[in-house]
Formats: sequence, structure tokens, C-alpha cells
Amino acid sequence: MSARIEHLETFGTFILDGGAWEVSNNVWLVGDDEEVVVIDPAHDATAVLEAVGGRAVAAVVCTHAHNDHVNAAAKVADESGGPILVHPDDEPLWRAVHPDRDPDAWLAHGGSVTVAATTLRVLATPGHTWGSVSLYAPDLGAVFSGDTLFSGGPGATGRSYSSFPTIVASIRDTLLTLPADTVVHTGHGPTTTIGTEAPHLDDWIQRGF
Repeated sequence: MSARIEHLETFGTFILDGGAWEVSNNVWLVGDDEEVVVIDPAHDATAVLEAVGGRAVAAVVCTHAHNDHVNAAAKVADESGGPILVHPDDEPLWRAVHPDRDPDAWLAHGGSVTVAATTLRVLATPGHTWGSVSLYAPDLGAVFSGDTLFSGGPGATGRSYSSFPTIVASIRDTLLTLPADTVVHTGHGPTTTIGTEAPHLDDWIQRGF
């Protein structure tokens, strides 16, 4: 059976720089009936583990280490046996949430994660955080953009460990080079496509967010 994409929405609090915001998060599972990769386990480990069911977890991948994307990662990994993967440039953010739990391995641009005979290519897309990554699955025509690219523009910058010029460069030079029909599965909100977002890059640069 070929790999498929499953979606779970969870709810909780995003905390950074002394502020707190109630948010909903997209948790993505990629795999088949035997094994899955969990992308951005947020807020509710029990719900994520229920979605996994009895399947093996090949990896727990965090597109970045803001608390609302990693706060369920340790429990999901420890109960499923799947390794946690995070980019090393987000280690300070990871430590703020999980000071006593190391990731099991570090993500690197050009690396890959394989599940159900499907390859997820790691693309470094810093800007929302220094260690933000996206996962591109060419066989599925999909990219998991975390908080780098949304329907309507880039992820938020202006807080610690972020940069608007950097996120623009990541989107322009990496994500917008993918095929136009690539479906963008985001960290929050609705999906979109590369072709839908690409014409608006100059508008985003002009508005500054």
C-alpha cells in the first residue's frame, strides 16, 4: 500500500517572548497501515497516539521547535519508540520546552526520512526560526512547510530567533522552486499550493510580513 497523508488538528497555547496565544495546530501523519512519520506533534499526545494507532513510528519530525510544535513530541516518541528529529539551529527553543530530553538525531538540509517506501526530503527553510525546515515528498506531490509558508504569505517573524528577509529567501529560493501543483500542508490553517502562493511574493516583500 502506498503512503498517504493524514491530518489531525490540536489546540493549545503558543508561548514566546513573554506572550501567550491560543492556537490550533495541524499535525500531519505520513505513512501506510504499518508505519508512519509524525510531523509536528502539538499539544495533545494522547490524540496523536490515537491517530497513530498500532503502527510503528518511523520518526517524530519537528519542522521547528516553537513550543506549540514540539510540546507533545517527547511523550509521543517515548510511548511509540519513534526517534525525535529537530534541526540543531533550533536547539535553544527545544531546550526551553524539553530541558531534560535530547532529540534523538538532528535534521540537515539535503537529508531524508523514509516511510512506507516514500521519501521525505529535508529542506532547510529558516526565517520563522533559525532551524525551520520543510519536508518535501515528491511522490505525494506535497510539502510540509511548518510555519514557513501559509495560505496568504510567510510565517510570522519579528520575534526571537526569526528574520523576515531570511524567511523570504527561504520561500523564494527553496519552496517556490518546487512544482506549481505541489500541495503545501501548513502548520496552521488551510492547505494551499506553490502555484497559488508564488505570484504574491513581491506583495509580501512590499508589505513586510
